[in-house]
Amino acid sequence: MVHSVSDKGFYGSFGGAYIPEMLYPNVEELRNKYLEIIADPAFQQELQALLKDYVGRPSPLYFASRLSKHYGAKIYLKREDLNHTGAHKINNTLGQILVAEKLGKKRIIAETGAGQHGVATATVCALKGMKCIVYMGEKDMERQAPNVGRMELLGA
Repeated sequence: MVHSVSDKGFYGSFGGAYIPEMLYPNVEELRNKYLEIIADPAFQQELQALLKDYVGRPSPLYFASRLSKHYGAKIYLKREDLNHTGAHKINNTLGQILVAEKLGKKRIIAETGAGQHGVATATVCALKGMKCIVYMGEKDMERQAPNVGRMELLGA
């Protein structure tokens, strides 16, 4: 069984990717430009600088002495909660916003459940001055009102 994707986007003789026809031009644009963008030393330099100075990476490892003693193993916690916005989501959204910027995009559309991805997306959009639209379920918005408030403060 083939578990990797061919250069044409297929998994063996079956599969591939289904995307709605109206999205095809956008996905093709991204596919054609992505490798070129991420290979650019200026892109990598900007991404690494922002991850360090804006996000706060590398996030620290914390030796959890009590857990280690309890379970008889050395246990370390990777403190992604100390990143700007309080989660790992910012790492992904920062790279995405830089790629979008290189593609000349003017707005970002995201979806979120608990709100962390929406907060991270709104944060990087505010950083780069891009319009941000976040979709979220009505009940999720009620349950996660503090995150909705953060997104709104950030301009989403």
